[in-house]
Amino acid sequence: MTTLLLAVIAVLALAIGLAAGFLFARNQADSKQAEARSDASSIREEAEREAGRITESARREAELAAKEESLKVKAEAEEEARARRTELARYEERLDNRDGALDRRDKELENRNRNLDQREESLKQREGNLEQHEAEQQLRLEEISGLSRADAEARLISEVESELEGKVGRMIRDRTLEAEQRAEEEAKHILSTTMERLASDHTSESTVKTVALASDDMKGRVIGKEGRNIRAFEAATGVDVIIDDTPETVVLSCFDSVRREIARISMERLVKDGRIHPGRIEQIVAKAKKDVDKEMKNAGRQALDDAKITGGMDNELVGLLGALKYRTSYGQNVLAHSVEVANLCGMMGAELGADVKICRRAGLLHDVGKAVDHEVEGTHAMIGGRYAKKSGEPDPVVRAISAHHHEIEMETVEDVLVATADAVSAARPGARQETTETYIERLRSLESIATNHDGVEKAYAIQAGREVRVMVQPQQIDDRIAAKLAWDISKQIENDLQYPGQIKVTVIRESRVSEVAR
Repeated sequence: MTTLLLAVIAVLALAIGLAAGFLFARNQADSKQAEARSDASSIREEAEREAGRITESARREAELAAKEESLKVKAEAEEEARARRTELARYEERLDNRDGALDRRDKELENRNRNLDQREESLKQREGNLEQHEAEQQLRLEEISGLSRADAEARLISEVESELEGKVGRMIRDRTLEAEQRAEEEAKHILSTTMERLASDHTSESTVKTVALASDDMKGRVIGKEGRNIRAFEAATGVDVIIDDTPETVVLSCFDSVRREIARISMERLVKDGRIHPGRIEQIVAKAKKDVDKEMKNAGRQALDDAKITGGMDNELVGLLGALKYRTSYGQNVLAHSVEVANLCGMMGAELGADVKICRRAGLLHDVGKAVDHEVEGTHAMIGGRYAKKSGEPDPVVRAISAHHHEIEMETVEDVLVATADAVSAARPGARQETTETYIERLRSLESIATNHDGVEKAYAIQAGREVRVMVQPQQIDDRIAAKLAWDISKQIENDLQYPGQIKVTVIRESRVSEVAR
């Protein structure tokens, strides 16, 4: 019992002690918390006072800086304003000076205009006096000479024209003789040197080919049953087959020389083979076309070698060049003529210092248009120029080809050399044939041009049309006018006629006086 009571008392004492300790600790904590709050409030108040002091100081410093900057800007603006005012003052001073100068100039101009007006008035008075004096002098001259002014002017103009015509005639004669002498010497040197280095053989061809037959019995086989073989041959080749009374001969006629050559080869092979029927004809003609095409290209390449041309050439252009082997012009083979022109042109170009390569290429290709001029519209010179340009030939070559018949203006020495070489090759004796009708018509035209001029009595074309001799009436044409007449006739011949080489015009004036002794 006593032990239990002591335990209870101990427990109560412990509880009371714990409660007292708790209360004491709580009182200590509250005291410390209050003290901390007090310290924090003091620190905050002190910080607020310090922040106020700093803000006020910064504000004052900023105000001072702003005032200083404002004063600085103001000073700069005032300085700039003063400078501008000074500059404006100088400008105003200059303008005042210019105004003064302009005023002085205006006054000077007014004085000059006034003086000019006075001089003009004085000149008008003098001009009136001179006109009156001139009229008086003219009347006196008309009275003394017995001629009116119009008659005197007509007589004076006539005398001046006569004198000038004589001077012009003498000048033309002197300049022509001088130019002819120089040109003749130079041309003789160049042409003699060139012609000595070149010699060509030419053959003549016509528009028909003849094929020999083994016997007259072969004619029937060529004709075929009801003429079917000959019709098939003409359709395949494009030529006319003429079988007449000529023994053992078949005539092939065609304007196109290439087709005529294909027909000749085909007919010879058919006659040699003996098997003649439409199917065989087509086979032979096709093979002959291939052979002729190959031969044309070989001929074109050979022409390049003969003309000493390097640098290559378009295959199509080479084929066209080779086709000229079967083309003739006035009996002259065009391919041989082209090679000759190339060599002539190259040699003359070397003598004159021109571009020899351009001369040779243009000379060889100058007539290439003749290979297709029956198929393409235009002259052979312009056609050849277009084909050369299409094939990539240089512009100087194209221009020389197009200009060698004066269809476009010649611009370079190579253009002139190609035309000259073409004329030399064509005009060389024996190079070309000319029909009788064309020859006679050209002679008549030459004589007609000469006789149509005033004062011409007779005209004769001699030396195969290479010279025209003109007989004039001595009463109308004197020695002074004769030179001008020869010049006029030669220019009209150049403009109206086409001819190879050159034509000499000789004007002859002679007076004959006859008396009879009785």
